[in-house]
Amino acid sequence: MTRRYDPGRRQRIIDAAIRVVGRSGIAGLSHRTVAAEADVPLGSTTYHFASLDELLTAALRQANEGFATLLRESGPLAGPDGDVAAVLARLVGEWLGGDRTGVELEYELYLAALRRPALRPVAAEWTDAVAEILSARTDPTTARALVALLDGICLQVLLTGGEYDEEYARELLARVLLLSARPAAG
Repeated sequence: MTRRYDPGRRQRIIDAAIRVVGRSGIAGLSHRTVAAEADVPLGSTTYHFASLDELLTAALRQANEGFATLLRESGPLAGPDGDVAAVLARLVGEWLGGDRTGVELEYELYLAALRRPALRPVAAEWTDAVAEILSARTDPTTARALVALLDGICLQVLLTGGEYDEEYARELLARVLLLSARPAAG
């Protein structure tokens, strides 16, 4: 039997894993469910991903690109002028107001790192990438504080089903930025 060359199979498996988690949660993820979703033989999933953690890692890495890409592509955030708090608040609103299922999926995979240590480095990559983008406009410590605040705001909206309040987010982000601009007490 000859093996068919299928360069897109690994990516289809990752995409299928994301769909399975989006539909059934992480508890519904198995090599079998992903193989069925991707319409590939079961052996293909185990060939490309020996464990579910490897598959989740690839899915998390891909899912994490959403907000980081939005930040990277934001012209106003990249420039030296402008209201960083207002731009961030607007971008979070766009992100949360877009494909809500996709945002929920990103956070489900992100929070899976609590119980799956293999995912922690990928979750940290997301935090580091967003902090690095924000460091272009502030110091690294403040950038990390902004990431933590953004995470908290997003989690509250997602977990409570509440509406995102852009003005509230802008005010909190501005306060963090204002505190970072003050000279240290000495």
